[in-house]
Amino acid sequence: MLQGEISPMRSVPDQIAKPSYALTGIVERWVEPRVKTPEIIERMRHAGVVASEILTLAGEMVRPGITTDDIDVFVHEATIARGAYPSPLNYHGYPKSVCTSVNEVICHGIPDSRVLQDGDIVNLDVTAYIGGVHGDTNATFFVGDVDPVSRNLVKVTEECTWYGIEAVQPGRPISDIGKAIEQHAKKHKMGVVRAFIGHGLGEQFHTDIQVLHYYDESASMIMRPGMTFTIEPMITLGGWQHRMVFDDDWTAVTADGKRTAQFEHTVLVTDDGVEVLTAPGSVTPCAPWRR
Repeated sequence: MLQGEISPMRSVPDQIAKPSYALTGIVERWVEPRVKTPEIIERMRHAGVVASEILTLAGEMVRPGITTDDIDVFVHEATIARGAYPSPLNYHGYPKSVCTSVNEVICHGIPDSRVLQDGDIVNLDVTAYIGGVHGDTNATFFVGDVDPVSRNLVKVTEECTWYGIEAVQPGRPISDIGKAIEQHAKKHKMGVVRAFIGHGLGEQFHTDIQVLHYYDESASMIMRPGMTFTIEPMITLGGWQHRMVFDDDWTAVTADGKRTAQFEHTVLVTDDGVEVLTAPGSVTPCAPWRR
């Protein structure tokens, strides 16, 4: 793959509330409660809706001939228009407002002058900071006429995400999520990336909750009502191994060069199951294709 030209970092108006890293790129960590208060949960519902709206609109832009930088411009402006800050911008120095990961890029692809080609697949990862909290979501989109194998990869990946969501139950170990995802991926002879995982979030973009997308019995944290975290499996047509490319310390690709897809939702553990904060209306563990 070739890297295009990366345009300068875009600015955010002074009136937009910003996370602490926005000006410096330095991420400050603090101990954030895993179980959120009702007031923070309500703010996270709003942030989730904002992120979901922006992702949907950005996805409608995907077509052959558009650049990933064009998509970044749109996401940046759409986020600001909603009174939010694009969370990726300057997070550990990340230079853009959205991640755009094309074909074999697993995650953290940096928008640039690359033109999307007919037959590509592209993941758009949107996070919005508003009301002092983050809402995080992503999806993989088809660029024009996509081959059946890639279409099936995207379908299975979305199914894996929802199987993981359906595994969220209070009182159960968080390893149930990875087990459900890995079982479905293996059923279709696909790989599950191990190097990048789901994470807790709230007032911080990433908290100490770790969500593996494969089964590991040592992931024994018990899910409790009020916890918020992402489920975002990266599924491949080949192996799970990755490698880093370029010199940006961000762009991760499959080691074998085969295509990969991803979907992501922010979820809330409830008293009797799960609420999907970035899929308004999905207050019960019910995957879209089962409705």
